[in-house]
Amino acid sequence: MNDVKNADPKRKAGEQLPLVFSHDAASGRDDLLISDRLAAAVSIVDAWPAWPSQVVVLAGPVGSGKSHLARIWRELSGAVEIHPELGSDAAIAAAAGPVLFEDADRLGFDDNALFHVINSVRENGTSLLMTSRLWPISWPVLLPDLRSRLKAATVVEIGEPDEALLSQVIVKLFADRQVYIDDKLVLYIVNRMERSLNAAQMIVERLDRLALSRGTKITRSLAAEVLNELGNSEPAD
Repeated sequence: MNDVKNADPKRKAGEQLPLVFSHDAASGRDDLLISDRLAAAVSIVDAWPAWPSQVVVLAGPVGSGKSHLARIWRELSGAVEIHPELGSDAAIAAAAGPVLFEDADRLGFDDNALFHVINSVRENGTSLLMTSRLWPISWPVLLPDLRSRLKAATVVEIGEPDEALLSQVIVKLFADRQVYIDDKLVLYIVNRMERSLNAAQMIVERLDRLALSRGTKITRSLAAEVLNELGNSEPAD
């Protein structure tokens, strides 16, 4: 009964639900696709612990690769994930070693708690990496001392992925699933999709599942169907 409840409501009649085989998406440092927009962020991650400041912020839009880089740094540094809020032990963790605070602008934080984290990092010679869609200057910070600390942080901006990077990402995501598609089809998809890594992942996942459910290859018409479903039917400007 659970399978019926969880069936995809968008699935058309005649489509079978494919068996979902687990596949390991490559997400390590060696699997990172580096383009100009990522070069500075990759360099700062690779340079740790010789950072220009002990606090670094990776800023970029949704799907720009911030989380991928944060995971790489966490594995490299052994960092502990924190959320600086009232009553948390984030400052204690920051005194013991490197710490990671992801989605700072989205999750929010307590000004005093983040201030104490940064002080703890500075006093104990550790490191703090934060990710955000916005630069720290746009965060709703009311505590003057915290604003001052954030101004001293190193901010590295990640731009939106270009066509070349999106093409590489799509090829990589299909390869992770042991699926290989024609370069012309990749270009067709890239020219019509939203410019984000999240969109690339959604498109690849939907195409793979749809092809499995129908027992067909991934074709241009199938890609067009998925792109239309996701609202990406016209070539991008």
